[in-house]
Amino acid sequence: SDETAARGLDFQLGLWTHAWQWVDSPRVNYVIEGLTPDTHAPYCRDALTAVLKACPAIRGGTFRIHGESGIPEGSYEFWKTLFDGIVRSGRKIEIDMHAKGMDQKTIDVALATGMPVNVSPKYWAEHMGLPYHQAEIRALERPPERKVEGTFTLSSGSRRFLRYGYGDLLKEGRRYGVLHRIWPGTQRVLLWGDPAMAAGYGRLASFCGSAGVEWQEPLSFKGRMGSGRPGGRCGYADASLNPKYDWEKFLYTYRVWGRSLYNPDTDPDGWRRQLRTDFGAAAAHAEPALANASRVLLLVTTAHGLSGSNNRYWPEMYTNMPIVDAGRKHPYTDTPEPRRFGTVSSFDPQLFFRIDDFADALLDGTRSGRYSPLQVAQWLEEFAGGAAKHLARFESQASNKRSPEFRRFATDVAIQSGLGRFFAWKLRAGVLWRLHDRTGDGAALEEALKAYRAARTAWAELADRGKGVYAADITYGREPYLRGHWLDRLPAIDEDIADMEKQRTPASSAEHAQAALRRALARPQAPPGGARHTAPAHFRPGEPLAIELSLEKGDGREVLLHYRHVNQAERWRSERMTPGDNRYRAEIASAYTNSPYPLQYYFELHQGDAAWLYPGFDTNLANLPYFVVRQAASA
Repeated sequence: SDETAARGLDFQLGLWTHAWQWVDSPRVNYVIEGLTPDTHAPYCRDALTAVLKACPAIRGGTFRIHGESGIPEGSYEFWKTLFDGIVRSGRKIEIDMHAKGMDQKTIDVALATGMPVNVSPKYWAEHMGLPYHQAEIRALERPPERKVEGTFTLSSGSRRFLRYGYGDLLKEGRRYGVLHRIWPGTQRVLLWGDPAMAAGYGRLASFCGSAGVEWQEPLSFKGRMGSGRPGGRCGYADASLNPKYDWEKFLYTYRVWGRSLYNPDTDPDGWRRQLRTDFGAAAAHAEPALANASRVLLLVTTAHGLSGSNNRYWPEMYTNMPIVDAGRKHPYTDTPEPRRFGTVSSFDPQLFFRIDDFADALLDGTRSGRYSPLQVAQWLEEFAGGAAKHLARFESQASNKRSPEFRRFATDVAIQSGLGRFFAWKLRAGVLWRLHDRTGDGAALEEALKAYRAARTAWAELADRGKGVYAADITYGREPYLRGHWLDRLPAIDEDIADMEKQRTPASSAEHAQAALRRALARPQAPPGGARHTAPAHFRPGEPLAIELSLEKGDGREVLLHYRHVNQAERWRSERMTPGDNRYRAEIASAYTNSPYPLQYYFELHQGDAAWLYPGFDTNLANLPYFVVRQAASA
């Protein structure tokens, strides 16, 4: 802690576990003997006081409060005793608590110490998604209905909506801070660096008065659970690619993140200097190549929420989820039954369609403005194409193609571009398979096979690009889905394609199936422009809030207002807006505004066969796709 303070940084002490009875951990080290239920909490209190007095440079403590800490949930007296150890240290120490299962009573215990208090929810579960805060949580995270507090443990029952999001923490006038934490589930091995996305996080991490964001760097979980291997953490088979220190591979990532999180409008020369030093004249194409490549996995995570756990879902080295046979072995247990590709929810189901639901909507002729798997596929294809285009120019202009910096950069951009093409084609295959599965249409099956084979080709190419560059066993855990190489994943893809080929049937002539197939094969169209809206500066609780949307051409359009408190424990509400003079009006009732929470809302527009959202995403997908209005400050 002294060395940290000497470098101008704050040292935060993480106390992950307070357990003393290790029933299921026979190999645990450093067991404290002689503790009893009566002496356990005082022992922990006195130990914490001793540490804080011995290390005066410690500025804060992070505590895992939920059941994984070894302390049963709802043990308020334990935490009251433990936090008294901070008071006894005689100085100000920030108390930071994991949000999972958090309740107000626990927060009050921390506040009673008089110390500054933060609660840290997970940002996009244990992964990294697009920079905005998800508009909705998955159905799996919703608490059971008609169950009262205390019926279940807090983190798996009545308070489970805080497992993977900010839940109900963002009340106005709160006496605690909210610091969002990004876990390293999405991207670990490959170089990352998109200034637009990083700036998006910088702008949106302060959402509704939040204190900011804490990011766990890519190598945080490398070699966990006894899976470490000789040769450093970067995972290179070719030792000449290793930098002197493993973290130096990500110097560009740190520059982009560090500067953009602190100041989203920072001078880009802060990271461009490194590109010019490393690549000379090719630097101009290095930045957009890596920026486009870096958007791929963030979008995949957002739209395709296979598992909230970073110990199961690793989209960078994706373990294939079967499209056809849910019985095929895979690690994804927290996804809806039957557990196959089409049933997977987005981590934001309010804004993104499930594959099966979208295909069903095509067949049923219903329209929704939610982002479809086909729209996600198009974005992925565009990002992959942009990365490949600039990578080709980068490679042609680089003067030293043998340098480790060049080879590391080019390989990682190429692999991420390939991941974009793989997921784009697999999403399309999933939609087409669902059309066949519901209708028996043979043409839909043939198109699904064509798309899936294209996905397989993309995966084989990216895996080949990593062959000999990366080790055959890149380890982030003992399980096969947390280690290995991209080449290892090909057999499961081939098995799924073989399962699909077995379903071949004659082509169907059902018109509704053919119409749905034509829509599925068409390129998604950009939504019409011309919508304008300025969010109110604030609202007053207990007073109605008028909302107005202006359209350049309002004839024939239907507009829905979707709104909700900024509280993920609640569901969204919808109201049809009243048209008049190219303006659409609605009012959020006074009974609904009478709440301690800010409001969030967006518009869904329909015209003919088209439906779209406003404000929606910008070109880089780095903005807030809805509006937020906070309460007026008290006089």
